[in-house]
Amino acid sequence: MMVRLLRSGKWELIAMFVLAAALAYGAAAMIAYGLMPNAGRWELGLTASAVFLLVAASCGYWAGRRIQRRVDTLQLAMKQAVNGNFEIRIAERGGLSFTELYEEFNVLARQMEERMTYIQRTGEEQVMAEAASNEAAVLEERKRLARDLHDTVSQQLFAMHMCASSLPKLQQVDSERAAEVLGQLIEMSTLAQKQMRTFIAQLRPMELEGRTLRQALDKWFPDYCRQNHLQGELDWRLTEPLSEAKEHQLFLIVQEGLANVVKHANAEGCSLTLSENERQIVLSLQDDGAGFRVDEVKRGSYGLSTMHERAQKLGGTAEIISKPGSGTRVKVSIPKIWRGSDKNG
Repeated sequence: MMVRLLRSGKWELIAMFVLAAALAYGAAAMIAYGLMPNAGRWELGLTASAVFLLVAASCGYWAGRRIQRRVDTLQLAMKQAVNGNFEIRIAERGGLSFTELYEEFNVLARQMEERMTYIQRTGEEQVMAEAASNEAAVLEERKRLARDLHDTVSQQLFAMHMCASSLPKLQQVDSERAAEVLGQLIEMSTLAQKQMRTFIAQLRPMELEGRTLRQALDKWFPDYCRQNHLQGELDWRLTEPLSEAKEHQLFLIVQEGLANVVKHANAEGCSLTLSENERQIVLSLQDDGAGFRVDEVKRGSYGLSTMHERAQKLGGTAEIISKPGSGTRVKVSIPKIWRGSDKNG
Protein backbone atom coordinates (compact mmCIF):
# COMPACT_ATOMS: atom_id res chain seq x y z
CA MET A 1 0.00 0.00 0.00
CA MET A 2 2.81 2.37 0.92
CA VAL A 3 4.64 1.63 -2.34
CA ARG A 4 1.45 2.28 -4.28
CA LEU A 5 1.03 5.64 -2.56
CA LEU A 6 4.64 6.58 -3.25
CA ARG A 7 4.25 5.64 -6.90
CA SER A 8 1.34 8.02 -7.28
CA GLY A 9 2.36 11.14 -9.19
CA LYS A 10 0.06 13.43 -7.24
CA TRP A 11 1.71 12.54 -3.91
CA GLU A 12 5.12 13.22 -5.37
CA LEU A 13 3.94 16.65 -6.55
CA ILE A 14 2.41 17.37 -3.15
CA ALA A 15 5.66 16.38 -1.44
CA MET A 16 7.65 18.65 -3.77
CA PHE A 17 5.26 21.51 -3.11
CA VAL A 18 5.50 21.11 0.66
CA LEU A 19 9.29 20.85 0.49
CA ALA A 20 9.52 23.95 -1.68
CA ALA A 21 7.24 25.90 0.67
CA ALA A 22 9.23 24.84 3.73
CA LEU A 23 12.55 25.74 2.15
CA ALA A 24 11.23 29.07 0.93
CA TYR A 25 9.71 29.93 4.33
CA GLY A 26 12.87 28.87 6.18
CA ALA A 27 15.14 30.84 3.86
CA ALA A 28 12.93 33.92 4.10
CA ALA A 29 12.80 33.74 7.88
CA MET A 30 16.55 33.22 8.22
CA ILE A 31 17.42 36.12 5.97
CA ALA A 32 14.78 38.48 7.32
CA TYR A 33 15.32 37.87 11.03
CA GLY A 34 18.83 36.46 11.15
CA LEU A 35 20.62 38.84 8.82
CA MET A 36 18.40 41.93 9.22
CA PRO A 37 17.54 42.11 12.94
CA ASN A 38 17.25 45.90 12.98
CA ALA A 39 15.22 46.34 9.81
CA GLY A 40 11.72 47.81 9.85
CA ARG A 41 8.55 45.76 9.45
CA TRP A 42 7.93 46.92 5.89
CA GLU A 43 11.52 46.20 4.85
CA LEU A 44 11.45 42.79 6.54
CA GLY A 45 8.19 41.86 4.82
CA LEU A 46 9.44 42.91 1.39
CA THR A 47 12.73 41.03 1.81
CA ALA A 48 11.04 37.91 3.14
CA SER A 49 8.55 37.93 0.25
CA ALA A 50 11.30 38.31 -2.33
CA VAL A 51 13.36 35.47 -0.83
CA PHE A 52 10.26 33.28 -0.52
CA LEU A 53 9.35 33.79 -4.19
CA LEU A 54 12.94 33.24 -5.37
CA VAL A 55 13.36 29.98 -3.45
CA ALA A 56 9.87 28.75 -4.43
CA ALA A 57 10.55 29.50 -8.12
CA SER A 58 13.91 27.70 -7.96
CA CYS A 59 12.31 24.65 -6.35
CA GLY A 60 9.50 24.70 -8.93
CA TYR A 61 12.01 24.87 -11.79
CA TRP A 62 13.96 21.96 -10.32
CA ALA A 63 10.79 19.89 -9.90
CA GLY A 64 9.63 20.71 -13.43
CA ARG A 65 12.99 19.74 -14.92
CA ARG A 66 12.94 16.48 -12.95
CA ILE A 67 9.50 15.52 -14.28
CA GLN A 68 10.26 16.74 -17.81
CA ARG A 69 13.32 14.50 -18.04
CA ARG A 70 11.16 11.48 -17.26
CA VAL A 71 8.55 12.52 -19.82
CA ASP A 72 11.29 13.09 -22.44
CA THR A 73 12.69 9.62 -21.75
CA LEU A 74 9.28 8.08 -22.36
CA GLN A 75 8.64 10.19 -25.48
CA LEU A 76 12.02 9.25 -26.98
CA ALA A 77 11.33 5.56 -26.36
CA MET A 78 7.92 5.87 -28.02
CA LYS A 79 9.47 7.54 -31.08
CA GLN A 80 11.97 4.69 -31.32
CA ALA A 81 9.13 2.17 -31.20
CA VAL A 82 7.14 4.06 -33.85
CA ASN A 83 10.20 3.92 -36.13
CA GLY A 84 10.40 0.14 -35.79
CA ASN A 85 12.84 -0.23 -32.89
CA PHE A 86 10.87 -2.68 -30.73
CA GLU A 87 14.04 -3.68 -28.90
CA ILE A 88 14.02 -0.37 -27.00
CA ARG A 89 13.70 -0.64 -23.22
CA ILE A 90 13.57 2.08 -20.56
CA ALA A 91 15.80 1.65 -17.53
CA GLU A 92 13.38 1.74 -14.60
CA ARG A 93 15.08 4.49 -12.66
CA GLY A 94 12.73 7.35 -13.41
CA GLY A 95 11.52 7.84 -9.85
CA LEU A 96 8.77 6.02 -8.04
CA SER A 97 5.95 7.87 -9.81
CA PHE A 98 7.19 6.80 -13.27
CA THR A 99 8.42 3.28 -12.47
CA GLU A 100 5.10 1.59 -13.16
CA LEU A 101 4.64 3.54 -16.40
CA TYR A 102 8.13 2.53 -17.59
CA GLU A 103 7.43 -1.10 -16.69
CA GLU A 104 4.23 -1.09 -18.72
CA PHE A 105 6.01 0.46 -21.70
CA ASN A 106 8.72 -2.21 -21.52
CA VAL A 107 6.07 -4.94 -21.42
CA LEU A 108 4.34 -3.41 -24.46
CA ALA A 109 7.62 -3.10 -26.40
CA ARG A 110 8.54 -6.70 -25.57
CA GLN A 111 5.14 -7.94 -26.74
CA MET A 112 5.40 -5.93 -29.98
CA GLU A 113 8.89 -7.32 -30.61
CA GLU A 114 7.66 -10.88 -30.10
CA ARG A 115 4.67 -10.34 -32.39
CA MET A 116 6.73 -8.70 -35.13
CA THR A 117 9.25 -11.54 -34.93
CA TYR A 118 6.42 -14.02 -35.31
CA ILE A 119 4.93 -12.10 -38.24
CA GLN A 120 8.24 -11.98 -40.09
CA ARG A 121 9.11 -15.59 -39.35
CA THR A 122 5.74 -16.95 -40.46
CA GLY A 123 5.68 -14.56 -43.43
CA GLU A 124 9.03 -15.80 -44.67
CA GLU A 125 7.98 -19.42 -44.16
CA GLN A 126 4.79 -18.73 -46.14
CA VAL A 127 6.72 -17.05 -48.94
CA MET A 128 9.09 -19.98 -49.28
CA ALA A 129 6.28 -22.54 -49.05
CA GLU A 130 4.34 -20.77 -51.81
CA ALA A 131 7.45 -20.47 -53.91
CA ALA A 132 8.25 -24.16 -53.53
CA SER A 133 4.73 -25.32 -54.45
CA ASN A 134 4.15 -22.96 -57.37
CA GLU A 135 7.61 -22.48 -58.82
CA ALA A 136 7.82 -25.58 -61.02
CA ALA A 137 4.43 -25.19 -62.72
CA VAL A 138 4.65 -21.43 -63.12
CA LEU A 139 8.22 -21.55 -64.38
CA GLU A 140 7.45 -24.16 -67.03
CA GLU A 141 4.37 -22.30 -68.22
CA ARG A 142 6.20 -19.00 -68.48
CA LYS A 143 9.01 -20.62 -70.46
CA ARG A 144 6.51 -22.19 -72.86
CA LEU A 145 4.59 -18.95 -73.31
CA ALA A 146 7.77 -16.92 -73.86
CA ARG A 147 8.96 -19.46 -76.48
CA ASP A 148 5.61 -19.50 -78.29
CA LEU A 149 5.37 -15.72 -78.40
CA HIS A 150 8.88 -15.47 -79.76
CA ASP A 151 8.38 -18.18 -82.42
CA THR A 152 5.00 -16.93 -83.69
CA VAL A 153 3.75 -13.43 -82.90
CA SER A 154 7.13 -11.71 -82.73
CA GLN A 155 8.29 -13.17 -86.07
CA GLN A 156 4.97 -12.31 -87.70
CA LEU A 157 5.26 -8.71 -86.54
CA PHE A 158 8.77 -8.55 -87.93
CA ALA A 159 7.58 -9.89 -91.29
CA MET A 160 4.77 -7.33 -91.36
CA HIS A 161 7.28 -4.60 -90.67
CA MET A 162 9.54 -5.72 -93.52
CA CYS A 163 6.65 -5.96 -96.00
CA ALA A 164 5.22 -2.61 -95.00
CA SER A 165 8.65 -0.99 -95.38
CA SER A 166 8.97 -2.17 -98.98
CA LEU A 167 5.43 -1.39 -100.16
CA PRO A 168 5.81 2.41 -100.63
CA LYS A 169 8.29 1.80 -103.44
CA LEU A 170 5.69 -0.28 -105.27
CA GLN A 171 2.81 2.15 -105.00
CA GLN A 172 2.09 4.09 -108.19
CA VAL A 173 -1.34 5.58 -107.49
CA ASP A 174 -1.75 8.42 -104.99
CA SER A 175 1.76 7.93 -103.75
CA GLU A 176 1.52 10.66 -101.12
CA ARG A 177 -1.49 9.08 -99.44
CA ALA A 178 0.05 5.62 -99.73
CA ALA A 179 3.26 6.82 -98.14
CA GLU A 180 1.31 8.40 -95.30
CA VAL A 181 -0.73 5.28 -94.58
CA LEU A 182 2.22 2.99 -94.89
CA GLY A 183 4.25 5.24 -92.64
CA GLN A 184 1.60 4.86 -90.00
CA LEU A 185 1.66 1.09 -90.52
CA ILE A 186 5.41 1.01 -90.07
CA GLU A 187 5.14 3.08 -86.92
CA MET A 188 2.45 0.82 -85.49
CA SER A 189 4.34 -2.34 -86.30
CA THR A 190 7.50 -0.94 -84.73
CA LEU A 191 5.59 -0.08 -81.57
CA ALA A 192 3.95 -3.52 -81.50
CA GLN A 193 7.35 -5.15 -81.87
CA LYS A 194 8.73 -3.10 -78.99
CA GLN A 195 5.79 -4.06 -76.79
CA MET A 196 6.18 -7.71 -77.68
CA ARG A 197 9.86 -7.65 -76.77
CA THR A 198 8.85 -6.18 -73.41
CA PHE A 199 6.28 -8.92 -72.85
CA ILE A 200 8.78 -11.62 -73.72
CA ALA A 201 11.35 -10.10 -71.35
CA GLN A 202 8.78 -10.02 -68.56
CA LEU A 203 7.62 -13.58 -69.18
CA ARG A 204 11.12 -15.00 -69.39
CA PRO A 205 11.87 -16.12 -65.81
CA MET A 206 14.67 -14.59 -63.78
CA GLU A 207 15.67 -17.21 -61.27
CA LEU A 208 17.18 -16.25 -57.95
CA GLU A 209 18.26 -19.81 -57.22
CA GLY A 210 22.03 -19.91 -57.12
CA ARG A 211 22.25 -16.10 -57.14
CA THR A 212 22.04 -13.42 -54.51
CA LEU A 213 19.61 -10.56 -54.97
CA ARG A 214 22.49 -8.27 -55.88
CA GLN A 215 23.78 -10.63 -58.56
CA ALA A 216 20.29 -10.97 -60.02
CA LEU A 217 19.67 -7.20 -60.07
CA ASP A 218 23.12 -6.47 -61.52
CA LYS A 219 22.12 -8.52 -64.55
CA TRP A 220 18.38 -7.96 -64.83
CA PHE A 221 18.01 -4.26 -63.94
CA PRO A 222 20.27 -2.75 -66.64
CA ASP A 223 18.91 -5.17 -69.27
CA TYR A 224 15.32 -4.22 -68.48
CA CYS A 225 16.12 -0.50 -68.52
CA ARG A 226 17.96 -0.80 -71.84
CA GLN A 227 15.09 -2.72 -73.46
CA ASN A 228 12.67 0.01 -72.41
CA HIS A 229 14.93 2.99 -73.22
CA LEU A 230 15.40 4.04 -69.61
CA GLN A 231 18.53 5.49 -68.05
CA GLY A 232 18.79 3.24 -65.00
CA GLU A 233 20.98 3.65 -61.93
CA LEU A 234 21.39 0.90 -59.32
CA ASP A 235 22.77 1.84 -55.89
CA TRP A 236 23.41 -1.10 -53.55
CA ARG A 237 24.17 -0.07 -49.94
CA LEU A 238 23.32 -3.26 -48.05
CA THR A 239 26.09 -4.84 -46.01
CA GLU A 240 24.25 -7.61 -44.16
CA PRO A 241 23.11 -10.74 -46.05
CA LEU A 242 19.36 -11.11 -46.60
CA SER A 243 17.28 -14.21 -46.03
CA GLU A 244 16.06 -16.05 -49.11
CA ALA A 245 12.46 -14.99 -48.49
CA LYS A 246 13.40 -11.28 -48.26
CA GLU A 247 15.43 -11.51 -51.47
CA HIS A 248 12.53 -13.24 -53.23
CA GLN A 249 9.95 -10.64 -52.18
CA LEU A 250 12.20 -7.65 -52.83
CA PHE A 251 12.99 -8.88 -56.33
CA LEU A 252 9.30 -9.27 -57.15
CA ILE A 253 8.61 -5.78 -55.76
CA VAL A 254 11.35 -4.33 -57.99
CA GLN A 255 9.86 -6.10 -61.03
CA GLU A 256 6.39 -4.76 -60.24
CA GLY A 257 7.67 -1.24 -59.65
CA LEU A 258 9.70 -1.08 -62.86
CA ALA A 259 6.80 -2.46 -64.89
CA ASN A 260 4.69 0.41 -63.57
CA VAL A 261 7.39 2.93 -64.51
CA VAL A 262 7.34 1.64 -68.10
CA LYS A 263 3.54 1.51 -68.31
CA HIS A 264 2.56 4.77 -66.61
CA ALA A 265 5.40 7.16 -65.87
CA ASN A 266 6.58 8.23 -69.37
CA ALA A 267 9.99 8.56 -67.73
CA GLU A 268 13.46 8.91 -69.22
CA GLY A 269 15.36 7.65 -66.20
CA CYS A 270 14.96 5.85 -62.89
CA SER A 271 17.11 4.94 -59.91
CA LEU A 272 16.90 1.90 -57.65
CA THR A 273 18.44 2.08 -54.18
CA LEU A 274 18.63 -0.64 -51.56
CA SER A 275 19.93 0.63 -48.24
CA GLU A 276 19.66 -0.11 -44.56
CA ASN A 277 19.89 1.45 -41.16
CA GLU A 278 20.13 -0.13 -37.75
CA ARG A 279 16.48 -1.23 -37.77
CA GLN A 280 15.23 -1.37 -41.37
CA ILE A 281 15.92 -2.45 -44.92
CA VAL A 282 14.75 0.26 -47.34
CA LEU A 283 14.07 -0.15 -51.06
CA SER A 284 13.56 3.07 -53.03
CA LEU A 285 12.57 3.25 -56.71
CA GLN A 286 12.54 6.80 -58.12
CA ASP A 287 11.61 7.91 -61.66
CA ASP A 288 11.63 11.31 -63.39
CA GLY A 289 8.29 10.81 -65.11
CA ALA A 290 5.03 12.73 -65.18
CA GLY A 291 3.98 11.94 -61.62
CA PHE A 292 0.41 12.14 -60.36
CA ARG A 293 -1.73 13.07 -57.37
CA VAL A 294 -1.64 10.12 -55.02
CA ASP A 295 -4.95 11.02 -53.37
CA GLU A 296 -6.70 10.79 -56.76
CA VAL A 297 -5.48 7.27 -57.53
CA LYS A 298 -7.23 4.16 -56.31
CA ARG A 299 -5.24 2.05 -53.89
CA GLY A 300 -5.12 -0.88 -56.30
CA SER A 301 -3.59 1.20 -59.08
CA TYR A 302 0.09 1.35 -60.02
CA GLY A 303 0.63 -2.02 -58.38
CA LEU A 304 0.70 -0.47 -54.91
CA SER A 305 -1.59 -3.10 -53.45
CA THR A 306 0.59 -5.94 -54.73
CA MET A 307 3.80 -4.36 -53.47
CA HIS A 308 2.16 -3.54 -50.14
CA GLU A 309 1.01 -7.13 -49.70
CA ARG A 310 4.48 -8.46 -50.44
CA ALA A 311 6.02 -6.04 -47.94
CA GLN A 312 3.36 -6.88 -45.35
CA LYS A 313 4.31 -10.55 -45.45
CA LEU A 314 7.66 -9.47 -44.03
CA GLY A 315 6.14 -7.05 -41.51
CA GLY A 316 6.96 -4.04 -43.68
CA THR A 317 5.20 -1.23 -45.53
CA ALA A 318 5.10 0.17 -49.08
CA GLU A 319 4.19 3.73 -49.95
CA ILE A 320 4.10 5.94 -53.06
CA ILE A 321 5.29 9.55 -52.99
CA SER A 322 4.41 11.55 -56.09
CA LYS A 323 3.04 14.80 -57.45
CA PRO A 324 2.38 15.98 -61.01
CA GLY A 325 5.53 16.96 -62.87
CA SER A 326 7.90 15.70 -60.16
CA GLY A 327 8.15 11.97 -60.83
CA THR A 328 7.23 9.14 -58.50
CA ARG A 329 9.02 7.39 -55.67
CA VAL A 330 8.13 3.95 -54.33
CA LYS A 331 9.51 3.33 -50.84
CA VAL A 332 9.43 -0.10 -49.20
CA SER A 333 10.60 -0.51 -45.59
CA ILE A 334 11.12 -3.89 -43.93
CA PRO A 335 12.10 -4.18 -40.24
CA LYS A 336 15.12 -6.26 -39.27
CA ILE A 337 13.35 -7.92 -36.34
CA TRP A 338 13.62 -11.44 -37.76
CA ARG A 339 16.95 -12.14 -39.52
CA GLY A 340 15.93 -15.62 -40.61
CA SER A 341 18.63 -17.93 -41.94
CA ASP A 342 20.62 -16.40 -44.76
CA LYS A 343 21.60 -18.74 -47.52
CA ASN A 344 25.27 -17.99 -47.21
CA GLY A 345 25.44 -18.77 -43.52
